[in-house]
Amino acid sequence: MTTVIHTEGLGKRYRRGVRVDAGLRHVLEEFARSPWRALRGAKPEMFWALKDVSLEVREGEVLGLIGRNGAGKTTLLKILSRITRPTEGWAEIRGKVRSLLEVGTGFHPELTGRENAFLSGAILGMSKAEITRKFDEIVAFAEIEKFIETPVKHYSSGMYVRLAFAVAAHLEPEILLVDEVLAVGDINFQKKCLGKMGEVAKGGRTVVLVSHQLNQIRRLCQRVAWVDGGQIRMAGGTHEVVSAYESAMARGETSLAGSRAERQSHKGHFERWEIVEPRGDAGHILRGLGPVTVSFVVEVDEPVRAGHHGCALFSRDRELIWAWATDDVKLEAGVHAFRYTFPMLPVRPGPYSWQVSLYDEGEQLDTWDCVPEMIIATEGHQHSDDEWNGVLNLRAEFAIGG
Repeated sequence: MTTVIHTEGLGKRYRRGVRVDAGLRHVLEEFARSPWRALRGAKPEMFWALKDVSLEVREGEVLGLIGRNGAGKTTLLKILSRITRPTEGWAEIRGKVRSLLEVGTGFHPELTGRENAFLSGAILGMSKAEITRKFDEIVAFAEIEKFIETPVKHYSSGMYVRLAFAVAAHLEPEILLVDEVLAVGDINFQKKCLGKMGEVAKGGRTVVLVSHQLNQIRRLCQRVAWVDGGQIRMAGGTHEVVSAYESAMARGETSLAGSRAERQSHKGHFERWEIVEPRGDAGHILRGLGPVTVSFVVEVDEPVRAGHHGCALFSRDRELIWAWATDDVKLEAGVHAFRYTFPMLPVRPGPYSWQVSLYDEGEQLDTWDCVPEMIIATEGHQHSDDEWNGVLNLRAEFAIGG
């Protein structure tokens, strides 16, 4: 499959808090406020909004960009749109690009909706006849028939976004870059936009989508890149990356790797956990709905004669999914693996946490909220609307009988 976006070592550096055009009046005002600072000259503070970003996007792919506010997602899209020049590195774009980055981008406020539609098409290299052929579809999709001859400066933000997205999606760019602007529209229009972006991708065109609405990302994207602190922290399959991001946000941590808590008892403690079967490239990510074996490794320094062991699985919202316990556990001093084998773990994709405990004669040796969390990255087998997605993620055969 052809690569249509390729970046290497991309970086963008800005000056924080520096005015671009400092005239005489501004200089005098600064001198009046702080004469010594004005005479010395304030040294501008530099920061990297984007640093060493290398990325590839293939033709016909829908790539999602996720991350905190200020992580660098919009800066990356602006560089790909040729709105901003990178400070270092390079980006190669193969194809006609249409971007929808913020309300107001790409339209002339004095022109009507009709005139802006034709202007946008001309910028993309389309003929007047091609734009005319698509024009009725654009207007119908945007639902602004009564205002199409009105200058767009009089549009509400919702009307503006509806028209801007309709133009961007219907005028057949080879690459469509979309930022969080869809959040301005109402729920029904957002659903229309998602459906349209799916059609765009199926038509062989490429979409790069920035969104904080992770359910939209899960539904639409084949791959996701997590942008954090101006860098790509993780990139890969949608369920894997989104679930890892959700897990980190829920814990409020800057790193996905948690550290083991101090021992609660000198007699024994849990050391680590992993998915033993199916064995994958990552021991804490489950990608299938088949049999699963999970191992919890415990080290005991003294024999356990009357032990009690418990194990529980929790959702990200700390909802109890499953739990089990056993008594009369006997262990010699040393390292032991507690193994659990399930026919499957049919829960919806996302982050989950195990909790394991071990007691001896009523004394707690260790209770551990296992880290890292388990990421369920299986294919979804539920309703297409998220509000109808439950805990269970099961395949079902549907048939209509006579």
